[in-house]
Amino acid sequence: MKIGCPKEIKPQEFRVGITPNAAREAVENGHEVMIETKAGLGSGFDDAAYEAVGATIIGSAEEVFAVADMIVKVKEPQAPERKMLRRGQLLFTYLHLAPDPDQTRDLLDSGCTAIAYETVTDRSGGLPLLAPMSEVAGRLAPQVGAWTLQKANGGRGVLMGGVPGVGPARVIVIGGGVVGTHAARIAAGMGADVTVLDRSLPRLRYLDDVFGSVFNTGYSTAGLMAELLPLADMVIGAVLIPGAAAPKLVTKAQLSDMKPGAVLVDVAIDQGGCFETSRATTHGDPIYEVDGVMHYCVANMPGAVARTSTIALGNATLPFMLALANKGWKQACADDPHLLAGLNVHDGKLTYAAVGEALGLDVVSAADLVNG
Repeated sequence: MKIGCPKEIKPQEFRVGITPNAAREAVENGHEVMIETKAGLGSGFDDAAYEAVGATIIGSAEEVFAVADMIVKVKEPQAPERKMLRRGQLLFTYLHLAPDPDQTRDLLDSGCTAIAYETVTDRSGGLPLLAPMSEVAGRLAPQVGAWTLQKANGGRGVLMGGVPGVGPARVIVIGGGVVGTHAARIAAGMGADVTVLDRSLPRLRYLDDVFGSVFNTGYSTAGLMAELLPLADMVIGAVLIPGAAAPKLVTKAQLSDMKPGAVLVDVAIDQGGCFETSRATTHGDPIYEVDGVMHYCVANMPGAVARTSTIALGNATLPFMLALANKGWKQACADDPHLLAGLNVHDGKLTYAAVGEALGLDVVSAADLVNG
């Protein structure tokens, strides 16, 4: 199979879909790997690193899309890239379709087959291709939130860990999954007073058993949220409903209850955001203010630490990429129901129920497409 990897064109996105190690594995499996020139530079991989393992360097994204059977990326294809997709071509990347009707329509119109990293599952019910970036984003969230809290950036001027005689920042983490757990660990490690909210009692018990008094836990209700928001210096939104739009858990009206200069960090922004006032921002212009509350809503947070993120993502995607290349998408999905869960679009048909529900579109069964 001809596997193509274009350079990411989303603003301030420095990751790359295929590492040299992944390219080596694909070449050794008998596939042709084509990398757009300079695609890996943002992650510290030059063209020579790819050529050394047998990959071919291609001069432009147009050439990559024109010849590749499978496109492997990091971020969802941008509008110019979607115009280059074609019927029968396989796209393997993050998609986050639920809050993005334009992308969904373009992918359906292209006729391509699109498998989304974020909806591939595993035997334990986890999301193995989302988890590495969730870990990175979770660990970054307190770091960027602490920066936003600085007075020069519009924040309250509160130090996360405080100093002797001055209390620490109070941080609320909404969601106790992968993102929330990592965010809470780092925020607590910075000395903050942290409370994690979740609606799963088993998850809260797990967090309490594993982390004990490192941070507090609470059962997430509207009443508890209303009680904690006025006390918070920082709120980290870390909720996830796989493949679906994120629920809005903090309303615009509630901002008036918060301290001036408090910070909202929305890690769920890829799925539409979990705060009513969230809108996607970039690393070049990451923060904005609404009613005195600072918002950090960068839609590709892991891109800030591109090398770490690229290697972590590449480790996770490699077995699936090889399965798709070795067997073709249909046989690979027939053999692996967890990979089948990643199928979102095929030949003009939407195949992921949560996306259809969010966008009001008809959905066909992915299993029927594979077995039919």
